[in-house]
Amino acid sequence: MSDELLKTEAGEAFIDEAAAEQPSLEEQLAAANARADENYGKFLLAVADFDNFKKRMQRDLDAMVSSRRRMLLERILPVLDNLERALESNAGGDSLRGGVEQTLRGFEAVLAGEGVKALDVTGQPFDPRVAEAIGTAEPDGVADDTVLRVAQKGYKLGDEVLRPAKVIVAKRSA
Repeated sequence: MSDELLKTEAGEAFIDEAAAEQPSLEEQLAAANARADENYGKFLLAVADFDNFKKRMQRDLDAMVSSRRRMLLERILPVLDNLERALESNAGGDSLRGGVEQTLRGFEAVLAGEGVKALDVTGQPFDPRVAEAIGTAEPDGVADDTVLRVAQKGYKLGDEVLRPAKVIVAKRSA
């Protein structure tokens, strides 16, 4: 320990060099505030990262649910098609027809509850975004590329095509 002797008019005093080298209280406070500001910045970044993580996970979950819902609805549509074909055949009498009609209405109600709507393309200009042409026919007073008949209904889920309609399109022979 190398204490120095300080002589003044008031007397003598020893100067402790270790005490003289310590930062002042203002310097200690400034350093503590700087560390606090740095830690607060890190905290804000962590909160923002966590918020982004939550949003990303919610988007991923919504996409997964939407995908599974779509897969389920695509599996139901062939059953709906078969019921419609059974009604068109008119075999089995009125009681069978009544039962099939009720089943069909039940399916349609379930699909409507899920936001599924049938595409109405008959008489409309052919649009490959909502319909798939499976054949052509000579038109009777109808413009070319107009949908004459729907062979299989198409459906939308919200604004997205769930399944395109399969249609017969008007085409004049060349």
